[in-house]
Amino acid sequence: MSKKEKRIKAGKKSVVISLLITAIVFAIWYYLFFPAMSLISAKFWVVPIGVSLVYVTLYLLFRSTIDKVVMVDNKAWKSISFRISMAVVAVSFVVLIIGGLISSPMFRSGTYSEVMKVNESDFVSEIPESENVADIALMDTESAKIIGKRAMGELTDLVSQFEVSEKYSQIDYNGKPMKVAPLEYAGFFKWMNNNSEGIPGYILVDPIDNTAKYVETTKPIKYSPSSFFGKNLYRHLQMQYPTKLFGDSYFEIDNDGLPYWICPVLCHEAGPFGAENVKGCVIMNASNGECEYYEIGDIPNWVDIVYNGDLIQKQYNWYGNLSGGFINSVIGNKGCKVTTDDYGYKVMDGDVWIYTGVTSVNGDESNIGFILVNSRTGECKYFNMSGAEEHSAMAAAEGEVQNLGYKASFPSLINISGEPTYIMVLKDNGGLVKQYAMVNVRKYNVVATATIQKEALKTYKKLLGANGLISKGEIESELKSELITVSKIRFIQVDDETVVYITSEKGDVYKQNFSDNEELVTISENDKITVYYDEKTDITMINSFKKES
Repeated sequence: MSKKEKRIKAGKKSVVISLLITAIVFAIWYYLFFPAMSLISAKFWVVPIGVSLVYVTLYLLFRSTIDKVVMVDNKAWKSISFRISMAVVAVSFVVLIIGGLISSPMFRSGTYSEVMKVNESDFVSEIPESENVADIALMDTESAKIIGKRAMGELTDLVSQFEVSEKYSQIDYNGKPMKVAPLEYAGFFKWMNNNSEGIPGYILVDPIDNTAKYVETTKPIKYSPSSFFGKNLYRHLQMQYPTKLFGDSYFEIDNDGLPYWICPVLCHEAGPFGAENVKGCVIMNASNGECEYYEIGDIPNWVDIVYNGDLIQKQYNWYGNLSGGFINSVIGNKGCKVTTDDYGYKVMDGDVWIYTGVTSVNGDESNIGFILVNSRTGECKYFNMSGAEEHSAMAAAEGEVQNLGYKASFPSLINISGEPTYIMVLKDNGGLVKQYAMVNVRKYNVVATATIQKEALKTYKKLLGANGLISKGEIESELKSELITVSKIRFIQVDDETVVYITSEKGDVYKQNFSDNEELVTISENDKITVYYDEKTDITMINSFKKES
């Protein structure tokens, strides 16, 4: 056999062996990491680079070894397969570089700024007035984790095999705000022991009454991020839809309490890689792995989380920074605004809305507005009103209880008598809720704290009246009232506070702290007065009174 024939035979053998090994390496890698085979994913273009380099390395190694055996000159670098591989690497690099440039805000600022459609809204008309703050969900995820783990700890038959996921989802469950997290396998060997039966249930946390309960599903959860091999949530999802680009996934339950995974599908609005947005979602049955894709406008109403808070902040910042062009966002900053560095949740009309403040790019301690974004549809409402930035309000609330060392959670925004108001919880060092705080957005020195929400609201409304933010008549119109004739009035000292007790001709007793209303000194026996109060008890605490002629 001639040298040329030997060289051709050696080259073919090297190509076949290198291709076979490369294919095996790629198959193993793909199964382990299951990337999206999508042209709009920058990570996808790393795949041909990696595959080509693996092939070239193997080809050169085998060709060199075989050439030495047959004693011929090594001209592997001139082979067609080597040149094709290098061309693939070069093309992939060019796509990444050019694609990155044409997708950047520098060239596509207008597209970035239009990803989120922002609608100007009126706070008073759009945000329903909170007449009873006792039904507002204020618990943050950290507190939910503590309560959820406590509930899990009581399940002695499960706690050794499963643990509660650290990832809680804020949902609206049949008209009530809830936080939910699935159980997950406590490691590979626990999965080996239990995967045939699956995960038996999830933890449901009530953020209003600070309780948690374990809910056993009618069918066990078989597909989960903590599962392995084919039952791993992300692997199963990507194998079902290999060309779709997915964001994170969220655990939710439908109106019947059945478990599902909500998996947003992403797209790019600017070039191949820029201006990330959501185009739809795949809803996966957590028990049997069945999947169904929905376009963004067709997603069922029970689904709550498609847009997450991080993406919403990113999209609004594009709108706030780039509406005046890229150069202005870098140099002039005229009209540029960004969201604050955190966000919270608000449940309204059966939907979960993500709330965050908007401030100028200068990063001062005040907000120029607020946004509410529907986390299912992406609808954005902007409220143009200035006031305290959230962290300033949190500091004001903490200042009221500085002797106790409580820390404030990120607040929610509510409407109290037409006044935009922050409401938040105050937690101890163990993360447990100890008090509630309400802070006026326009005047953040107006702060009310109490151990129960109802008392915090009552004190807050008094402060609104005292600071001229609402009229006395507005306060009284929301209270119950009763016309009485005073038969007896007593001023009694109780714990360094003078309390005024008023007895009516019917024997009913009312009281109010003298420091809250010094006009009490004008009341005499036999006077007819109208007393205003929240609810009647054995000794009714009044908010105010009015003397009748």
